[in-house]
Amino acid sequence: MCQPTTCNFSLQRLGIRPIRKRPVGPTGIPIILSDSMLRQQWYQKMAVSIVNGLAAEACLLIFTLICQHSNANNIAAAASTAEAPNRRFEYKYSFKGPHLSQADGSIPFWVHSGNAIPSADQVRITPSLRSQKGSVWTKSTVNFDNWEAEVTFRVSGRGRMGADGLAIWFTTAQGLDGPVYGAADNWNGIGIFFDSFDNDGKKNNPAVLVVGNNGKLVYDHPNDGTTQALGTCLRDFRNKPYPVRAKITYYKRTLTVLINNGFTPDKDDYEFCTKVDNMVIPQEGYFGISAATGGLADDHDVLSFLTFRLSEPGQELPPPEAEMPKQDKDKYQEEFENFQQDLDKKKEDYQKEHPDVQGQPIEDMYESVNDREIRQVFEGQNRIHLEIKQLHHQLAVILDEQRRYVSVATDEISKRQGESGGQVGQAPSQEMGAVVATQQEVLRNLNELRNSFYESLKQIGASQHQGNAVGMGTYETVQHFNDIKEHLHVVKKNIEHLITRTGNPSEKQVMNCPDPPPMPSCLGTTHFLVFVVIQSVLFFSYIMYKSQQEAAAKKFF
Repeated sequence: MCQPTTCNFSLQRLGIRPIRKRPVGPTGIPIILSDSMLRQQWYQKMAVSIVNGLAAEACLLIFTLICQHSNANNIAAAASTAEAPNRRFEYKYSFKGPHLSQADGSIPFWVHSGNAIPSADQVRITPSLRSQKGSVWTKSTVNFDNWEAEVTFRVSGRGRMGADGLAIWFTTAQGLDGPVYGAADNWNGIGIFFDSFDNDGKKNNPAVLVVGNNGKLVYDHPNDGTTQALGTCLRDFRNKPYPVRAKITYYKRTLTVLINNGFTPDKDDYEFCTKVDNMVIPQEGYFGISAATGGLADDHDVLSFLTFRLSEPGQELPPPEAEMPKQDKDKYQEEFENFQQDLDKKKEDYQKEHPDVQGQPIEDMYESVNDREIRQVFEGQNRIHLEIKQLHHQLAVILDEQRRYVSVATDEISKRQGESGGQVGQAPSQEMGAVVATQQEVLRNLNELRNSFYESLKQIGASQHQGNAVGMGTYETVQHFNDIKEHLHVVKKNIEHLITRTGNPSEKQVMNCPDPPPMPSCLGTTHFLVFVVIQSVLFFSYIMYKSQQEAAAKKFF
């Protein structure tokens, strides 16, 4: 504790001399001081009083700070020692991606209205269009004394300012449509508003407001609800790099709102927004989210809404089946009893139709999980076996066709060699020889492929026989499967090699150049003589023409 009496200050350190009493003479009569001396003493008295006042205020300030620090430490210690409430997740009042909506566009346990668009990973309450309204509400009522809601949303738009905003509700009725952020006015419950547009022009938006209503108040739109707000804080939640998170806790009649500003991906990075004490809300109600746009527009997307039921430490929550309404419980119990009666009746009918199994329990007739797995494995093996047998048959047909083709080609070669000889028949015989060699190689590859298929069939048959004898899962069975895979790999390689080999001769035939056209016959004697005569006549005519030109030119000289 800080004592004010200990806070003493030295006047000498401040440069002020202490005031002395008025001097007296030898006879005890005081000496009369001049005006300057009296003025100096008055200044000194004022300075002393000011210094004493400042010292008292400084001591009081230090005392207050020390006391506040000790109180803060006590509060922090008490908060650390207090146990946190128990939390239980309630899936019937929550939604979250990635499989948020069903095939028909509905949300399990929720209902949407207006311009809300559910998708697989989020619910777009309103798109960025003017004058849009939308909302989503729980189908069943919430009857928790204490609860906590974690909402993840994103408000984004192109403009510097947005409109109108988003609201999170807990009300006694579903406000599917209305003027308050897309929901109904005169609600009975609580609303947490994320207001984007500044209606009153005070430049205090975007803001978060907590507004309560007993069903009789009309929301104050011109003043942005500030006259009715129980708590508020200024937070910019538009166009953030990460989704904004809001944690709303109602515990022991205290409503607390925490906000994650959306600048970090940390889910637990919350900041305090506002707190409302001694708040009484309805015992039962619906959770809801709504949004609206006006002249300006934003995309209002809600990624998740997670609801938790809170209970005091040491208090056990009732099981989920105990919270079911009696009407629903009776309905489900009646359906179960009817199903059980039908099942017993079918068992009796089956035993009457099969008297040989009356002494055997019916449950023993159903296969177990291991039996079903073994049956599925053998069924897969049988299908593979049938496919390989079919491929084996097709290969046999291809081999027969190739043999017939080789025999026909061989006969054609022998006939051509008998009819023609020498160099004329050498080229065709070489081409036919290459074709025959290619076909023989094809036959050899097909035989190898057939043998591979035959080995695969043998391996599959052996594995099936061994599986029937000793069951599945042994080392020998696994080894047989590996051998089958190896043989199938060899078959694949042979097929690829066969395709490559059969494609090369055709490519070579395409690349062969065509034969040159036949050359024309040589020039005859008659044509040569006629050509010489014509050339001679033209030459002599040219000589005579030149001589005449020269003679005509000499006449002028």
